[in-house]
This record gives sequence, structure tokens and C-alpha cells, in this order.
Amino acid sequence: MKKMVWINLFAMLLFANVGHGQEAKTLTLANIYKNSEFGQKGFGPVRWMKDNKGYSTLEESTNLAGKDIVKYDAKTGKRTIIVSAADLIPKGSEKPLVIKDYKWSNDNTKLLVFTNTRKVWRYHTRGDYWVLNLATKKLSQLGKSLPEATLMFAKFSPDGSRVGYVSDLNIYIEEVSSNSVTQITKDGGGNIINGTFDWVYEEELSCRDGFRWSPDGENIAYWQSNTAGVGTFYMINNVDSIYSKPIPMPYPKVGTQLSAVKVGVVPAIGGETKWFDIPGDPRNNYLARMDFIPNSNELINPTTKPSAKHK
Repeated sequence: MKKMVWINLFAMLLFANVGHGQEAKTLTLANIYKNSEFGQKGFGPVRWMKDNKGYSTLEESTNLAGKDIVKYDAKTGKRTIIVSAADLIPKGSEKPLVIKDYKWSNDNTKLLVFTNTRKVWRYHTRGDYWVLNLATKKLSQLGKSLPEATLMFAKFSPDGSRVGYVSDLNIYIEEVSSNSVTQITKDGGGNIINGTFDWVYEEELSCRDGFRWSPDGENIAYWQSNTAGVGTFYMINNVDSIYSKPIPMPYPKVGTQLSAVKVGVVPAIGGETKWFDIPGDPRNNYLARMDFIPNSNELINPTTKPSAKHK
């Protein structure tokens, strides 16, 4: 009885707040949870353009069931569609890509679209990536030879000619014009994690994206984790099938062994990784942050001891 009262009260408040001239929407479970009819409208993601005079954002297309990328002049508010939903329809498809996120190349001539995403623990960090050349309107998918929805953390090289990404714990570099792919790490898998992180780094240090382009585009710096010897915690998947499945996850309990983590640099064309000589036991340091110093080939890599409060 109380549940029915609350549902009726919610419905009354909802319809009372429908704006003038707007059609009232039917309050059904499908409209609430499947169609998101009553969800809060979002804004963004917002990206400042290269000239710093305007920014881009996503807005519903008036012509297609998709989103346009529009630019607003920060001073005047002038609105311009720079990528229409029609520009994002792959060859052989009738629908535009569903944009989960997007990035511009440094010169704003190319667009990187993240779509068909999958959740990794808490966030959608795995999926497919496409590149749109604004001058030619050529739309091409990256990593077509790799398993579907396995690409992570894709980012343009400084000159926009290549894209780096992680797939199945290895790092790849792809030429945008030719879609030629170079695998620059080859030992990822099992206990070895390249270009992303284990549970501890994601949970405790907010680390997910584990590689960086050098400012000149010649090299890639990346984290590598070795989870060998870390205790296994089994999570239970009860949602993918009628029978539950255990999911093994390396997870160090208090006082047990951590992953061995190191940082190295590898040429973007492939080659040998040069590892940094970081003092101390690699299983007793946290390498929480790392990046290239702007306009240089020097890498900053602060090291900290693990917290006694780690859990």
C-alpha cells in the first residue's frame, strides 16, 4: 500500500512539473529504465578548440537518431555544427555511431570517437574507436583486426598522424591514413599488464590509462605490472547466464604481496623497451603518476611507499 502511495505521489509531482506546451509522458517501467524518458539531460563532453575561442559539445541531431558535435563561440554564443550525425554513419550502416566520448587531434582536423563500450569494473573504458577526417569526411575504424570492443585509452600522437591504444594488455600504434598497425609490446597477457593497471592501482590510486606519447611523437612511456604471486580473489558473475561463473582477480590482502610495477619507454615504431632504474623493491613502491615534461624528452616519475592503510 505504501509503495503504491509513493508511486502515485511521484507521478503527480512528475506531471505537475511538465513544462508549458510539453506533452506529458507515460510513467511506465520501460520509459523509466529502458527508454530513459525521465533521465536528467546531460551536457558535454566539452572540449576546448585549438584557438581557445570556442568549445565543442554533443547535441541531439534534428535529422537523425544520433548526436551532432557543435561548436559554440565562447564570446558571442554563435552555434556551428562541425560534425553532423550523418558524418558518423559507417559504410554499410544506416545509423550513426553512438558517441560515448570523443577527442580532437591537436590541430582539430581529426576526430576520435569512442563507441560500443564495455564496463571494466566501474567505468566504460573498453570499446571500439573510429577516426573521422574532417577535411575528407573519411570515417575509419581502428583495430579492425583485433577482437571487438577491446580497445582502451586511444589517443592521437602529437601530430595527429597516428593513434596509440591498448588491446588485451598490449600497446598498439596505428597509422590513421593507412590503418597500418604496429604492436609495440608483445608480452602482455596472463600476469603481465601493459598500458593499463591491476585492481589496486585503479581502486586506490585512480590509475587506468597507462601509457603516454612523448611530445615529439617518437616514443611511448608506459607502466607494466606483473601480478605473479599476488593472491586471487574470486568474484561471482550471476548476470551473464543462468549459471554463475567465477571471475579470478589478483587482489592483495593486507600484508600480502603486491604486483611488481615498473615504467619503461619504447619507440613508437617498435623496438626494445628501456626500463627506468627505480630504487627499492618494485613490489614495495607505488608508481602512481608519470608523464613527459612538455617540450622535452624527459619523464617525471614520482615514487611513493605503499600506505599502511591499504586494504
